[in-house]
Amino acid sequence: MSASSATPSRLAAGFAGILTGLFVTTSALALPSCLEAQRKIDEANALRFQAREEARLGNHDRVCDTLDEVGDRYDDARDAFERCGEGVVAIDLRSELRGLRIAKKINRCD
Repeated sequence: MSASSATPSRLAAGFAGILTGLFVTTSALALPSCLEAQRKIDEANALRFQAREEARLGNHDRVCDTLDEVGDRYDDARDAFERCGEGVVAIDLRSELRGLRIAKKINRCD
């Protein structure tokens, strides 16, 4: 009885190991081609912080310029994600771009 109960747990452990290895391999293959896209997202996030600081300081012109740069970074990231095969992530960037349009409207950057 202990031999039959050990077999399913061994199979489950082996299956989990295979899945983990597959996930790591898939992530490793996708990582180099998507690094540029992630870097663009990080740059956009830093620029959004900068825009908030400029708004806090009352530098309206600089806020609008910075928000334009954020949009450029998001567009670059979307293109890079599509090139590396992560189109789903590119689609998710639409909500970020929508938020950016709202920020531009609030700051009268039209």
